[in-house]
Amino acid sequence: MTAKLANDAWEGVLTAHAVLMRRFAETDVWKDASIREYDVLYTLSKCVEPQRITDLGQYVLLSQPALSRLVDRLVERGLVSRCEDAADARAVRVALTDSGRELQRSIGRVHALDVAAAMSPLTDEELTTLACLTAKLVSRKERS
Repeated sequence: MTAKLANDAWEGVLTAHAVLMRRFAETDVWKDASIREYDVLYTLSKCVEPQRITDLGQYVLLSQPALSRLVDRLVERGLVSRCEDAADARAVRVALTDSGRELQRSIGRVHALDVAAAMSPLTDEELTTLACLTAKLVSRKERS
């Protein structure tokens, strides 16, 4: 592997991400939650138990202070709840409320169709390869 090839591939990933995020931002699905709010709701929807904000931050592209403020707003709106961390009395965990889960699912149904349309130029085989490649990058990062 050459540095040029690695950087060209990385530039392609970043460009695709920017183009797709701009496309998704332009849809009218974001009336009741911003893309960033949805990102937190979606991430929490995949969790089987309440999460620490620091753990949530591993999956959401926000700084710790920005994520904390966003969670505060979601708590105020009744979409997320806070609970004590049984393992650490100083820590707080967050989880979706029923309203948060309902909003995530409502937005998610439409957003999933937008994602499918955006990915439609790829064949099923290419989508499988892309999913495997991105999983490989993430799992390697987590091992470091």
